[in-house]
Amino acid sequence: MFKCKKSFFVNNVTFFTRRSVINVLTSIQCKNYSSDNERYLHKSKVPTMHFQPSLPRLPIPSLEETCQRYLNAQLPLLDPTHFEDTQKLVANFQLEEGKELNQKLIAQDKANKHTSYITGSWFDMYLRDRQPIVLNYNPFISYVDDPKTAYNDQVIRAANFLISAIRFRETMNAGLLEPEVYHMNPKKSDTDTFRKVVRMLPSSLSWYGAYFYKAFPLDMSQYSSLFNSTRIPEIGKDRLARFEKAKHVLVMRGGHFYVFDVLDKDGNLLEPLDIYSCLKWIQQDPISPSRDPIGYLTAENRDTWAKARRLLMENNSSQMEAIDSALFNLVLDDVGTDNDPVKISKLFLHGNGANRWFDKSFSLIVARDGKAAVNFEHSWGDGVAVMRFINESHKDSIEKPRVHPHEVAGMLPRRDVDPSHHVRRLEFQLSDQLKTAVSDARQHFDQMTGPLAVDLFIYEGFSKHFCKEKQVSPDAMMQLGFQVAYQLQNGGTCATYESCSTAAFKHGRTETIRPCTSQTTAFSRAITSSSGKHSLPELRVMIADCSKVHGQLTKEAAMGKGFDRHLFALKYLAQQQSLPIPALYQDPAYAAINHNILSTSTLGSPAVELGGFAPVVHDGYGLGYSIQDNRLGAVVTTYPPHRCGSDFVSCLQSAFRRIEDVLRQKM
Repeated sequence: MFKCKKSFFVNNVTFFTRRSVINVLTSIQCKNYSSDNERYLHKSKVPTMHFQPSLPRLPIPSLEETCQRYLNAQLPLLDPTHFEDTQKLVANFQLEEGKELNQKLIAQDKANKHTSYITGSWFDMYLRDRQPIVLNYNPFISYVDDPKTAYNDQVIRAANFLISAIRFRETMNAGLLEPEVYHMNPKKSDTDTFRKVVRMLPSSLSWYGAYFYKAFPLDMSQYSSLFNSTRIPEIGKDRLARFEKAKHVLVMRGGHFYVFDVLDKDGNLLEPLDIYSCLKWIQQDPISPSRDPIGYLTAENRDTWAKARRLLMENNSSQMEAIDSALFNLVLDDVGTDNDPVKISKLFLHGNGANRWFDKSFSLIVARDGKAAVNFEHSWGDGVAVMRFINESHKDSIEKPRVHPHEVAGMLPRRDVDPSHHVRRLEFQLSDQLKTAVSDARQHFDQMTGPLAVDLFIYEGFSKHFCKEKQVSPDAMMQLGFQVAYQLQNGGTCATYESCSTAAFKHGRTETIRPCTSQTTAFSRAITSSSGKHSLPELRVMIADCSKVHGQLTKEAAMGKGFDRHLFALKYLAQQQSLPIPALYQDPAYAAINHNILSTSTLGSPAVELGGFAPVVHDGYGLGYSIQDNRLGAVVTTYPPHRCGSDFVSCLQSAFRRIEDVLRQKM
């Protein structure tokens, strides 16, 4: 018989005696579901972390380059007088305070060769911020539906995702997950020969062998935080915690918390139909929704949540440990989406708050109609690890599902089975003070999420293939469209942020691409002008210039040669060492360029249907976008009345129509 580990569940646990139990629960076990074909997604010839020791270190750009790039980004945002003022501040910074800080940063970096110069300050930035992580940090990424309709049943899909997620974890922990590698020429490097060669090289040299093939291994240090991890609120600064030995999954439904082990002491996975039975039993639990859903607390101000957690720990320490240490959080929602993109986005970005635990490294949410998504806490990692998990779990659950509709259709309920040894519901003892805290958190959550508006933008025909045919960068065209739309709506430019991974370096995080350039500004003004003084060939040349400059900025950012992280690290160093903050950072222009009106991030994957996040400023836009083989689109978030998302979508339609007309030479 399969038995749950009981270390987490000694006290305050409800033991179920419900009669409508699936008959398979009479024989729950891990009967050798541990063969390599079942336990692992694949068996990589190259060990997962083979390249990690030889990854290059994130470079600190020269101060001169950083200052020049900063001025280049400010040029389209400032009038001549203010730009001249900023130039003077930058010149002084480069020669005086900045020079001294940069020398200190270089010395600090040399003393910490095991990591990158941005790692400590970036973690600190996330963990010290006292804002709620909901909307301010946690994004969502939703999966496309299973093409086999019957497999989109909520419990079938949840069971197959759970199994694929555990297989991903087991493959990774065994060192058998294929290393993350960016192949410049896949025909040359994404081959068995490449893998045999680099495997023979010692880890200290393996990156250089890959580089010979024009293949670039990516940092995988964040992957270990995907599972059995959580963010824990503490006064002043949160902390990240990992629990490597726990073998149970956390399941939420109706604001209640359920747990059951999915692995035994030897790492054998529970039988697929038994996993389905446990989840089906949870879905059918007749208990009413929680009257005091403590999940709301994870959406609170972090200090407020830290104080409430201390109270929770007084009488609920084992329950909290069960939540914190769980493999991950699987959420079963009792509401559907009607296949409405706006409903999908709002449900997976924040939901109603009662049936969420936003602190877990990630939550895999499955709606009543089978729509599924990942909502993830952002401090521990970035998009590379999460997207790899999404791609692998989607592919495995679709191509090799372990739970099938025809199997579960014939499973009859038995009335003589007690599943209390398998699924457990955690019960919490809440004082009046805690109940008040939950009530307050619910009110704050509604006040925070209620104003958020979501709009969907789709433009047919403008695709990756079209861009390649016209010899322009697809991402550059997306960003150009955003700039033109903003010009149409507001008659000017604004600070714009595009995230770019620096995972090509050891412990790299992200760098910022600044898509608002002198070139995009010139084109936006020209294409929206009523004067018509620019000819079609002139506009076409301007688009080519925009694409070229954006491509260069993207390359620089990916190679760690942007300016944002460098300036951030220098300011952080001054603060940490109680040094005077240079005048550059007190310049209104510095505040303005970091008040990102357009916050953008791309999600390119056949596994992804939608992805999004809230604006990073109340008078801004959140733009989760993608450009696909036959169309492009974006999830647009705003906070009315500060901004009108539907109006911006209309401007986007006009912007991309104008860009398309120029590229097709139709004007």
